Amino acid sequence: MDKKKFIIAFVVVFVLLEIMGYLINNVFLMSTYEANKAAFRPMQDIMSKMWIMYITDIIWAFFFVFFFVKGYENKGLGEGIRFGVYMGLFFCLVNAYSAYVVYPVQYSLTFLSFVYGLIEMIILGIAISLIYKPSPAAAAA
Repeated sequence: MDKKKFIIAFVVVFVLLEIMGYLINNVFLMSTYEANKAAFRPMQDIMSKMWIMYITDIIWAFFFVFFFVKGYENKGLGEGIRFGVYMGLFFCLVNAYSAYVVYPVQYSLTFLSFVYGLIEMIILGIAISLIYKPSPAAAAA
């Protein structure tokens, strides 16, 4: 395993995860959250627990990169897109629809959470594939 590429990918994924998480939750979904606010903690309570989110995001980013590297096939951008789709279906689809069963939220929040999450996973997969771009020998083959 190339430790330098792994660390770079890990940091890039974590930073992108935080940026996209902010955009998705505080910009794109904010009005949807407002329509479902009875199902969530008050914002002050959420903010007091955000340190937990940062820790879990660090762990999540590590394993996202780790899983990519373990299955790495040196196939370029398509590999990153495919990995993002697989992770989006595995993680975002399951999380969004499992939460829909448990929390009293509108279906629109479930669907949008899945769609934005899937897009996020694809972007993260692309980012890793650019860091782990194919070697010149593999690109020539």
